[in-house]
Amino acid sequence: MNLEGNFWFRALCLGVILPVVVLVAVLKIPIKEPVPTAPSTPGVTMPTTPTTRPDSYYQIGVIFGEERKLMDIEAYLIGVVLAEMPAVFRLDALKAQAVAARTYTIRRSGEKNRHGDETICTDPSCCQAYIDPVEYIASGGTQNAVDRVSQAVASTAGEVLVYEGNLITATYFSCAGGITEAAAAVWGQDVPYLQPVVSPGEENAPVFTDRKSFTPEEFEAAIGMHLYGDPDSWFTQVTYTEGGGVDTMLIGNIPYRGTTIRALLGLRSTIFFVSVEDGIITFHTRGFGHRVGMSQYGANAMALAGKDYQQILLYYYQGTEIVQYFDF
Repeated sequence: MNLEGNFWFRALCLGVILPVVVLVAVLKIPIKEPVPTAPSTPGVTMPTTPTTRPDSYYQIGVIFGEERKLMDIEAYLIGVVLAEMPAVFRLDALKAQAVAARTYTIRRSGEKNRHGDETICTDPSCCQAYIDPVEYIASGGTQNAVDRVSQAVASTAGEVLVYEGNLITATYFSCAGGITEAAAAVWGQDVPYLQPVVSPGEENAPVFTDRKSFTPEEFEAAIGMHLYGDPDSWFTQVTYTEGGGVDTMLIGNIPYRGTTIRALLGLRSTIFFVSVEDGIITFHTRGFGHRVGMSQYGANAMALAGKDYQQILLYYYQGTEIVQYFDF
C-alpha cells in the first residue's frame, strides 16, 4: 500500500466511510429513474452498459464542491472503488467493494438528513471518497487499474446487500487489526449484521499496526485537561469491547470512551494500548478505521485464500443476502 500522496489512502485516513460521531440511521429507498446516455471521456476507456441491466435503473445526485451532478450509479461507483480500495487488490476483493459501495450509496442517497436532499457527496468523512477516472490517471494511476475496477463494477451490476428485505448500512474500512467491531460499540446502536468477526490474514498489511507519541503537554492539550502526577499514573481501569477495542479508560480519574480517545488523538483505531517511556506517551494501535463491517485488507486476504466476493460479503455482513436492486 502506498502511503502519503495516494488519493485513496488520504480518503481512508479521514475515517473511510463514516466519522466516529455519526449514528447508524434508518434510511429511505429512493425512487428509480431512467438513465441518460453517458458522454464519453477522452483518454479513458469506460465500460459498456451490462446487457442484463434493465432500461430503467437508478441515478443519484452527487455533490462535487459547490456543484451537484446527476450520475448513473454504475459510472459513479467506478470512481468510488478507485478512491476507496487499491486497484492492485484481487478482483474478488474489488467486486466485494463494489457491492458494498453500491449498497451504501443507494441507502445513503435516500437519506435527507445528511445534505437536505437525496444526494451523496465525495467527502469520505461524510459519505464516500470518489475520484474521476481521468483525474485518477492524471494522478499517476493506470488505464489497467481503471479497467480492473470497471470490470469489478460491471460484473456485479445492480447487486446489493439486504437484511430481512431491507438494504443494509454497508459500512467498510481499511483494516480490522484481526477482528471487526460491533456497530453498537462505535455508534451506540446494535445492528444484527454488523457484529464482530475474526478478520485473519491482515498481518502483512502496511496499516496493521501504528504508533503515535505525545509529550505530556501535547497530550494534555489534545484532551483539553490538565493532569497531575507522573504520566505513568494517568491511564487506569481499561475495559474492552467484544471486538477488542478500548471501550472505556480512566484518564486522570475521568472516564473516556475509546472512540472519544481515538477522535481526540487522531488514532487509527480503538484497538490500542499506552506506554510511557522517558516521559513520552505512546499509543500503539492495531487496525485502521472504525472497524465496523467489511475490512478491505481482510477482503483481499480472503480473496487471496480463494474466497469469492459473495463469500467475502456474506462473511463480513453475516445474515445478509445479495440480490439485484432492480428485482428487490
